Amino acid sequence: METGDVLRASSARLSSSNIWRNNPIEVFSRSSRGNEEDDEDALKWAALEKLPTYLRIQRGILTEAEGPTREIDIKSLGWIERRNLIERLVKIAEEDNEKFLLKLKERIDRVGLDLPTIEVRFDHLNIEAEAYVGGRALPTIFNFCANILEGFLNCLHILPSRKKPLPILHDVSGIIKPRRMTLLLGPPSSGKTTLLLTLAGKLGKDLKFSGKVTYNGHGMEEFVPQRTSAYISQYDLHIGEMTVRETLSFSARCQGVGPRYEMLAELARREKSANIKPDPDLDLYMKAASLEGQETNVVTDYILKILGLEVCADTLVGDEMLRGISGGQKKRVTTGEMMVGPARALFMDEISTGLDSSTTFQIVNSLRQSIHILNGTAVISLLQPAPETYQLFDDIILLSDGQIVYQGPREYVLEFFEYMGFKCPERKGVADFLQEVTSKKDQEQYWADKDEPYMFVTVNEFAEAFQSFHIGRKLGDELATPFDKSKSHPASLTTKKYGVNTKQLLKACFWREYLLMKRNSFIYIFKMVQLFVAAFVTMTLFLRTEMHRNTVTDGGIYLGAMFFTMIMIMFNGFSELSMSIMKLPVFYKQRDLLFYPAWAYSLPTWILKIPITFLEVGVWVFMTYYVIGYDPNIERFFKQYFLLLCVNQMASALFRFIGALGRNIIVANTFGSFALLTVLVLGGFVISRDDVKKWWLWGYWFSPMMYGQNAIAVNEFLGKSWSHIPPNSNESLGVTFMKSRGLFPQAYWYWIGVGATIGYVFLFNFLFAVALKYLDPFGKPQSVPSEEALADKKASKTGDSVELSSREKSFERGNESRRSTISSRTLSARVGSFSEANQTRKRGMILPFEPHSITFDEIRYAIEMPQEMKAQGIPEDRLELLKGVTGAFRPGVLTALMGVSGAGKTTLMDVLSGRKTGGYINGRITISGYPKKQETFARISGYCEQTDIHSPHVTVYESLIYSAWLRLPPDVDSDTRKMFVEEVMELVELNPIRGALVGLPGINGLSTEQRKRLTIAVELVANPSIIFMDEPTSGLDARAAAIVMRTVRNTVDTGRTVVCTIHQPSIDIFDAFDELLLLKRGGEEIYVGPLGRYSSRLIEYFEGIEGVPKIRDGYNPATWMLEITTTAQEVALGINFTDVYKNSELCRRNKELIKELSTSPPGSKELYFGTKYSQSFFNQCMACLWKQHLSYWRNPPYTAVRLLFTTFIALMFGTIFWDIGSIRKKKQDLFNAMGSMYAAILFIGVQNATSVQPVVSIERTVFYRERAAGMYSALPYAFGQVVIEIPHVFVQTVIYGVIVYAMIGFEWTASKLFWYLFFMYFTLLYFTFYGMMTVAVTPDHNVAGIISSFFYFLWNLFSGFIIPRTRIPVWWRWFYWVCPISWTLYGLVATQFGDIEDTLDTGEKVSDFIRDYLGYDTDFVGVVAVVMVGMTVVFAITFAYSIKAFNFQKR
Repeated sequence: METGDVLRASSARLSSSNIWRNNPIEVFSRSSRGNEEDDEDALKWAALEKLPTYLRIQRGILTEAEGPTREIDIKSLGWIERRNLIERLVKIAEEDNEKFLLKLKERIDRVGLDLPTIEVRFDHLNIEAEAYVGGRALPTIFNFCANILEGFLNCLHILPSRKKPLPILHDVSGIIKPRRMTLLLGPPSSGKTTLLLTLAGKLGKDLKFSGKVTYNGHGMEEFVPQRTSAYISQYDLHIGEMTVRETLSFSARCQGVGPRYEMLAELARREKSANIKPDPDLDLYMKAASLEGQETNVVTDYILKILGLEVCADTLVGDEMLRGISGGQKKRVTTGEMMVGPARALFMDEISTGLDSSTTFQIVNSLRQSIHILNGTAVISLLQPAPETYQLFDDIILLSDGQIVYQGPREYVLEFFEYMGFKCPERKGVADFLQEVTSKKDQEQYWADKDEPYMFVTVNEFAEAFQSFHIGRKLGDELATPFDKSKSHPASLTTKKYGVNTKQLLKACFWREYLLMKRNSFIYIFKMVQLFVAAFVTMTLFLRTEMHRNTVTDGGIYLGAMFFTMIMIMFNGFSELSMSIMKLPVFYKQRDLLFYPAWAYSLPTWILKIPITFLEVGVWVFMTYYVIGYDPNIERFFKQYFLLLCVNQMASALFRFIGALGRNIIVANTFGSFALLTVLVLGGFVISRDDVKKWWLWGYWFSPMMYGQNAIAVNEFLGKSWSHIPPNSNESLGVTFMKSRGLFPQAYWYWIGVGATIGYVFLFNFLFAVALKYLDPFGKPQSVPSEEALADKKASKTGDSVELSSREKSFERGNESRRSTISSRTLSARVGSFSEANQTRKRGMILPFEPHSITFDEIRYAIEMPQEMKAQGIPEDRLELLKGVTGAFRPGVLTALMGVSGAGKTTLMDVLSGRKTGGYINGRITISGYPKKQETFARISGYCEQTDIHSPHVTVYESLIYSAWLRLPPDVDSDTRKMFVEEVMELVELNPIRGALVGLPGINGLSTEQRKRLTIAVELVANPSIIFMDEPTSGLDARAAAIVMRTVRNTVDTGRTVVCTIHQPSIDIFDAFDELLLLKRGGEEIYVGPLGRYSSRLIEYFEGIEGVPKIRDGYNPATWMLEITTTAQEVALGINFTDVYKNSELCRRNKELIKELSTSPPGSKELYFGTKYSQSFFNQCMACLWKQHLSYWRNPPYTAVRLLFTTFIALMFGTIFWDIGSIRKKKQDLFNAMGSMYAAILFIGVQNATSVQPVVSIERTVFYRERAAGMYSALPYAFGQVVIEIPHVFVQTVIYGVIVYAMIGFEWTASKLFWYLFFMYFTLLYFTFYGMMTVAVTPDHNVAGIISSFFYFLWNLFSGFIIPRTRIPVWWRWFYWVCPISWTLYGLVATQFGDIEDTLDTGEKVSDFIRDYLGYDTDFVGVVAVVMVGMTVVFAITFAYSIKAFNFQKR
C-alpha cells in the first residue's frame, strides 16, 4: 500500500530529477553550493553516529539528485528511491557491477573484517539408482499390475526385487575452492545433476549413496546445507500468476538476510571507533540489504538489474495456460530466485538453456565478479558455453559416464588431453571439444598423433591417467590433508533451519496467498455465477407453489431439495483439488529449499478462503430458502446458513487434503471421486440408516455428509409448518417422515451435526498440513535404459570394453581407412567424412524420390493490427511481418534461415510450407517451375516443428512405422516400408533407443535431443523432397547439436532440399551450411547467398560495406554477422542494410537464378496425385486405430486405473447394497435399489468423462501436426479415438455389471441381466464420448472440465431420483427428456421392477407404484434403448465433426 503513495508523490520528482541529471548546469550549481552542503552532511552524519548501533543500522542518509540530503528510516525506502539508489550504484550492469562490488569489498577490508568462505570437498562418492530394464520398463497395463503386485511382495520379503542397479556416479572425489568459478562439463546423462544435488545436500532418498561431502571440514549433519548453499535447478518451476518482481521478493523474504545483519553491526562499530565516514549511497544499500522483514528488499532490485530482468520485472511469469515471459527469462528468474538469498555456495544446473550467448556471458560474468570479490563458491554446469563464456571460469570439472576425467585449473585442461594424445582443432570451442573427446563416436577425429594407430581410450583410462598427471597428483595431496576447521569463519555455515522468524514467514505466505486469490479472481467469480445459475434452476424446480406439506411423500421431495443443496455445497469445494495440485510442484521446491514449513503454507490457504465461503453459501441460501418454501421462521433460516457454511469449509478442507495426498491430478481425481462417493452414498439419503449393513455402519457414522444431512433435515422438519398431526397417527408429520427415512428426529441433532462438521474442518486442515510435510512428489520417470546401455555403463565402470555388433565393426573399419586421409578435422570435414561414407551407401536408399527446388518472389505476409498497437494510435489496419522476401532453395543445398528474434524466420517457413492458419499472404511461390498447390505440396514436403509433438505412449520405432504407413505411396509394400524405416533410423542414429517410449516433453521419456532426432526421422520416412526445419538445434548441448546437424547434413547429401531456421549456431554448426538467407527485424532480407568455405563469402560481403568493423580471428561468423546488423548498428553507420542488399551484385545474381528456376525445365510435368491423402480411407482408419490401441495399452494411469476404480466401486456398492434388490417390502427399499443405480451411473460415468479429457487433449495437439502434414483427414482420427473406447468400456461394464448384479441380488433371468448390462454399457459409453466431445469443442481440457461439470449438475438434478418426473413442474419437464441420465434410470428401473406384482406396506403393487410415482412404463423400454444408442452416436459424431471443424491452434 505505502509504495503506491510514494509512487504518486515521487513521480513528479522523478521526471524533474532526470532533466537535472543529464544537464551540465548541474555541475556548477553543485560546486557553488558544495561547501555548505558538505558541512550539512557532516553534521547529519555526526548526529547519526551518536545513535546506539541497532538504531544506527536502521537509519541512513539519502541523497536525491535534487533537493537537500536527508536522514531517512531505511524501512520506509520507497520504490522510486530504491530504484534511483540502484541506478546510482549500478547504472549499466555490464560496466558498473564490478566497480560497485569492489567499493563494497573495500569498505569491509578497510576495517579488517573477514568475509566468510566455504570450501566444499567430496570424497569417494558412489551413487546408484535402481530401475527396471528393457521391455519390463515400458508401462503397459500388464507391467503396471505386475509392478504393484511385485512391490507388495517385495515389502513382505517374499520376492527379491527385479530392478537392476544403475550406476550414476562412480568413485568421484574433489575440492571446490572459494573465490574460484568452477565449470562442470560433461555429455548428457554423465551425472552432472546428481553431482550438484549431492554437493548441495539435496539428493533423492531413493538413491544408494556412499562417500562423504564436507563444507569447511564439517559433515552435512552439523549444519543446514539447504540454507548454506543454493541449488539452482534446470527445471523452471514458478507460480504463473505472479510477476517476476513478486516471485523474487517472496523468495528474498523467506530466505532472510543470513549473517548480513551481524556483519553490518560489527562494521558500524569498527567504523565508528576508527572514525571513518562511508559513501552514503553504499551505506544505504548495505543497510537496506541487511534488514529483514521488508516486503521488497533492495537486493531484489539489484539482482533484477544484473540478470537483465528489469524489462519484464512487472510481467507475469506465466505458464502453459497464461502468456508470460519467454523461456530464457524464466530461466533467469529461476537463477535469481536463489541469488536474492544469503547462500554462500551456489550450485547451478544448466542455467543457460534458452538464453543467447551474450546474455549467458553477462550473467556468468556478473556471477564471476561477485564470487571473486565477495569470496563466494560456485559450481556451474553449462550445456553449450560459447568460447568467451568458457574463458570466464577458473576451474573445470569434466565428468563422463559418472567418472571425473579432469578437475583443476582451466589453463591445463588442453595440456592433459595432449598428454593423452588428443588435440583440439583450430576452429573449435574448447568446451565442445571436451564434451566430445570422451565419446566413442567423436573421439577419433581429435587423435593428434598420425603415426600411431588410433585406439579408443575409455573413460576409465582417462580417469586413471589423470591420477598420474601433475594436476591430479596435486589434487590427491590436497585431499589427503584434512581441512583445518579453525580457519572456518563462524558465520559461514548456517545452523538455523529457516531464514526468518515464524511471524515473518506467516506474513509472507499470507501476502502471497492473498495475491494469488486476487489474480485468480476469475475462478471465484465463475464459481459464483455457476452457483447463481444452479440456485436459480433449483428454486424454479422446487417452487413453493408446487411443494405441499400433506403426506410423507411430500416430505421426500423436500428432502430431495436438501440433499441436492448438500451436494452443491460439497461439490463447490471440488475445485480446491485441482487448484491445490497446480501449486504443489512449486510448494515442494520451496519446501525442500527450506523457504517455509508446511504449516505456514497451509494456514493461509485455509484462513483466506473463509470470507469467500460466506459469500458463496450466502448466494445459495438467500436465493433459495424462501422461494423453495422452507420453514419461514427467520431463526431456522440463519441456522441453515450457518450449517452450510461449516459444510462448505469441511468440503474444501477435504479436497485440499486429498490433493496433497494424491499429488497428481489423475490419482487425486480418482481418490477425490471415491471420497465423494463414499461420503454421498453413506450420507443417509441414497440408502437409509436402517438399511445400512452392519459391516458398513462405521462408514455411516464417519461420513461428514450424514451429520450435515441430518442437521439440515432436523432444522426443517421440526419446524412449525410440519408440526400438524396427520389422521390416524400420534406424531407430527415431520417426525413421522424422519422416522420413515431413518433420520434422527431429536432437536439436539442440529447441534451435533454442526459440532461434528466443525470438528472435521479442523481435522482435514490438520491432515492437509501433515500430508504436505511428510509426502514427497512422485519421481520423474526417465527414459528407459535398454539392456545394452546398462551393460555399457557397467563395463565403463569396471573398465571392460563391450563387443560391438559385427555390422558396426565392419562399418567402423571401413570408416577408419577413409578418415585417416582427411587432415583438417573440423565439423565440415566431419560432415565430409560422412558424405564419403554415404557414397558407398547411396544405393542404400531404397525408395527413389524426385528432387524439387522451391522459389519465392516478393512474399508479403500481414496480420490484423493487434488491439494493443491500435490503442497506441497506430492508424494502419494491418501489420506486415514479411516485406517482400525473395529467394530460392535448391536440392542438395543446405540453407540457413537466420535473423534476430522477431525477424520472421518461423513466419517465412510457415508461409512457404502452407502452415499458416490466418493472415494475408501475397507473392509467388513455385515448385520446380510450377505454381505451388498446397494439396500436392504437402505430399512432397516435410516440416519439423520447433516443438516436438509426438504421441507420448508409443515407442520410437512405432512412431516411424506409423508415419511411413500413412505417408508413403500405397504401391510401397510393407516389407519395403520396414526396410526404409530401418534405413532412416540408421541415418538419424535412432537405433539405440528404438524401443523407448516417446513420453511427454520435460516430464518423461526421450531427452530433448532424442526428441529432435525423432521429429526429423518422422518427416524423413515420408520420403519428402523438400524439408523445412524450425530451430533443430535449440535447447541442445554442443554434442547433441552436432549429432542433429550430422543428421541434417546426411539428409541433404541424399539430394533433398533442406531449409533450417537457426538461432545461435556455434562455429562448427554454422560451417555445415551452404547458403544463408538473413532477415532483419521487420521481415526484410539483408543477405541471400552462398556462405563459402569458413563463411568467407559472407564475411567478404559485409566487410565490403563501409564502416562495418572487421571480424576478429577465431570469432564466430554467425555471432559477428548478427552483431553488426542490429538496428542500433544501422543507426550508428547511417545505412539501411536492406537497401545495400537490394543494390548489390548479389541481389541481381539471385534475381537471375530465381528467373531460371521459375521456368519449368522442358519435358517435366506438374506434380499430380490422384487422391489428397496417400492412403485410402480404410487404411487411414486402420493406422489410426493401431496407434490408439498401442497408446491405450501403454497408458495405465488412464486405462488400468479406470478398471481398478470400477472394480473397487463395484465391490464397495456390492457390500453396501448387499441383497437389496430382492427386498421389496417398503417404498424405501425401492428407493435404496434405485439409489444404488443412480450413484453408480453418476460416479463411474463422470469419472470416465473426466479421465478421458486430458488423454484426448494431448492427442489432439499431435493430430494438428499430423493433419497439417497431410497424413490423414479428421474422420479416421476420430474413428480411431472412438472405436478404441468401445472394447475398453465393454470390459469395464462387464466387470462392474457382473459383480454388482450378483451382490445386490437382482433377479437372475437372461433378459433382465441383458438389459442391465445393455443400459450400463451405453451409459458409460455416452459419458466417455461426452467427455471427448467437450474437449473437441473447447481450447483445452481445463475449460472442458469446467463446462462439462456444469452439465453434470443439471443431469444429476433431473435424473429422476432427487425429484421424480411426476413431481417436476411443467416448465422444466422438457429438460427431463433431454437429460441422458434420466433415460438410463428409466431403462434400469423399468426393466428390473416394472413387472413385479408384490405388494408394498402401503398396499399398492410395486409395478403400480413405479408407474404412478416415478412415471416409468415397461412398454416404453424399447424406445429408451433406441434413444440410448442414439445419444451415444450423437456424441461420437459431434466429436468427429468438432475435431474437423474447430482448429484451436493459432499460427
